[in-house]
Formats: sequence, C-alpha cells, structure tokens
Amino acid sequence: MSEPAPIILTATMARADFAWADGLRRAHFPPERNVVPAHISLFHHLPPGSLAELTDLMREAAAGPAPDAMLSEVMSLGRGVAFRVESPGLIAIRQRIAERFHGLLTPQDQHKPRLHITVQNKVTPQEAKALHGALAADFRPRPIRIAGLAAWYYRGGPWEAIAERRFR
Repeated sequence: MSEPAPIILTATMARADFAWADGLRRAHFPPERNVVPAHISLFHHLPPGSLAELTDLMREAAAGPAPDAMLSEVMSLGRGVAFRVESPGLIAIRQRIAERFHGLLTPQDQHKPRLHITVQNKVTPQEAKALHGALAADFRPRPIRIAGLAAWYYRGGPWEAIAERRFR
C-alpha cells in the first residue's frame, strides 16, 4: 500500500466540456508540466485521514442533481490563463465539505474559492498575455455541465485517482 498523501478534490465536467477544456490545456500548457487533466479544483490539500468522510460527503452531494455552472470570463493568472467558473451550487457543496473539515484546512483552502479551469500556467507573462487576448477576443459566457466530484492523491507528480461520484 502507498504512503498516505494529501487529497485534492475536484469537480469533473461532462464529456464534451471536458474534451474542449482539456484540448485547450494540452495546446497551451507547457507539456512537461501538464501532468493532470483539465479540472475545477475545490480543495487543494485535504488530510489523508479524511478520505472515508470525504467519500461519504461526495456520495451525499452526488445524490442530488448536478449544479448549474457558467464560464463567465477569461481570467489572467499572471503567468497563465484560466476560465472563471460561476456556480453557486458547487460553492454550496464546497462550503458543506469545508464546514465538516473545519480546523483541518490549509490556508489556501480556507480562502474564498475562485473556481476556474486552468488552460495555461507557468509560462512567461508575455505568453500568458497573448493567450489571454486571443481567448478573450471571441469569448462569450456560456453554460458548462458539471458531471461529478473526484478525489485524488497528490504525490508530487501526476495525481492518483481515488474516488469519483457522478451527479444523479
């Protein structure tokens, strides 16, 4: 059995939205750094000992309908580019999980989340600005379909899938 590792929790996208976002990520993320698929991070570092409770919370959340979500804008990350995701339903799910793990969250996970899908990161500011301009030129806000929740172990490289729950 592998050593315990921090857990990352993400929202997954429906097939067509994932294919679009992951295609952009593969096209614009530095290949040597692109070790995970396109995703929407909900938590960056949950304690390894929280897995059983987390999977219960994922199951409870997924028993309901998928939350509505919108891509609202192209965001600059300074050295990268992302699409902002607006989803009161996903924020509510995240808040319920945060309340259960109060006192165990890292400072990064205690902050108000900025849900997004990163398509480029760790490039020069000039490269990021160019991609931001290109993507923003014809961007129009649009719905995106959320498919489920996924938990991953983070061991320093590609993430190791642990559990996935799809919305009803």
